[in-house]
Amino acid sequence: MSVTDGTPEAEVDLADRVGGEVADAVRGNWVDHAAPGWSRPYLRLSRADRPIGTWLLLLPCWWGVLLAAAADPAGLRLFDGWIVIGCAIGAFLMRGAGCTWNDITDRNFDAAVARTKSRPIPSGQVTVRQAFLWLMVQCLIALVILLSFNLNAIILGIVALVPVAIYPFAKRFTWWPQVFLGLAFNWGALLAWTAHDGSLGWPAVLLYLSGIAWTLFYDTIYAHQDTEDDALIGVKSTARLFGAATVPWLRGFMVASVVLMTAAAIVALAPGGNMLAMVLAVGGAWAMGWHMAWQLGQLKIDDADVCLRLFRSNRNTGLLVALFFAAAALL
Repeated sequence: MSVTDGTPEAEVDLADRVGGEVADAVRGNWVDHAAPGWSRPYLRLSRADRPIGTWLLLLPCWWGVLLAAAADPAGLRLFDGWIVIGCAIGAFLMRGAGCTWNDITDRNFDAAVARTKSRPIPSGQVTVRQAFLWLMVQCLIALVILLSFNLNAIILGIVALVPVAIYPFAKRFTWWPQVFLGLAFNWGALLAWTAHDGSLGWPAVLLYLSGIAWTLFYDTIYAHQDTEDDALIGVKSTARLFGAATVPWLRGFMVASVVLMTAAAIVALAPGGNMLAMVLAVGGAWAMGWHMAWQLGQLKIDDADVCLRLFRSNRNTGLLVALFFAAAALL
């Protein structure tokens, strides 16, 4: 495509050549406008120009620690403040590490897709070796944070690397790569619960399963941006699998997510007899369901802009849960 023919594709190509901006980054983001020039390719590898992924990785962590605190007769502890902060830093680092690994493994696919060919590796901003070194730096810093938690949480944090490592390859062998993303992105619910409680509990497992259903919901919407390109290069996704039947499937994921989160709240809080805290926690699950239902009402699977906007709105979906769980914990 010529960079002088005036089309939107040409504008993206020109941006890539001049400033290195990634095509689907948030416009006006701090990486492209405020970060030092030398750091921009590495921050783009980490998707720091698209913060929604960090939110989606972080929010299940906050759900886990807040629900554990709500179920604890002692309530919130001082160390929970560090769990909240440590998970936020860790989510930024591990989301960045995961995206860097994804870009290393998917560099040939990314070069063939209009939305992703401007990423740092296929566009030549960094080499594979540089990207791998950046991956190691992020993992090592995240490990320092993880080691501040109890032993069981540390073990869970290390095990979490397995689904993270597998996910980039899932689209090659299954129509359900979003399941592998869900396994990786919601692990924080297990880890943060354990960081507070000292051991893994059934409410955390139910919360984890609820998060996986939520991931299937939002990432199927996200994947509808690339269905044509994915079909050409042979990449599988639930968006391609469901096609025109996407909305009924998403409705099923929505119901599963709400039911599982409701069960998590009841199993966690009913034994303690604090009915108001349980009502608040269940209210978080249903607030999440309301927001997902709103997304379904707005969804146009053939409109990439709508899909991206709704995908990004899931930050608010998860924050609603965190707010209700925080209120329950404060009781």
